[in-house]
Amino acid sequence: MAKEKKRILFLCTENSSRSQMAEGFMRKYFGDIFEVFSAGINPSEVNPNAVKVMKEIGIDISKHTSKSVELFRKRRFDYLIAVCDNAKEACPVFTNEIKNRLHWSFEDPAEVTGTQEEIIEKFRKIRDLIKNEILKYFN
Repeated sequence: MAKEKKRILFLCTENSSRSQMAEGFMRKYFGDIFEVFSAGINPSEVNPNAVKVMKEIGIDISKHTSKSVELFRKRRFDYLIAVCDNAKEACPVFTNEIKNRLHWSFEDPAEVTGTQEEIIEKFRKIRDLIKNEILKYFN
């Protein structure tokens, strides 16, 4: 009998960049053992720059959608990882037990101003930090 996958939820403010990238990495590297979700406190839309920098390294998140954390409050998770300070502070109460709550504080690349190249560089930097944190924690 197949072992049941663990469930993980990545949470950030808008579910537009950081949590979407984290979801993409988790699916790529650990999708065989984790059922992976992401959500936002105030969902918006997936940031095109996040899609672009993930595609650069062979991970397609273009079909992802921004979802509200409210959709997940009654579900069971083995891990809930807030990838920004706002999500940690504003995280709603979950009905079911969450075995592991983590907080990884990543700067919001969508708030960077400058040239398009400067903005993309910030997205790449945050992408790489998220990848490193996931691989360090789950390997």
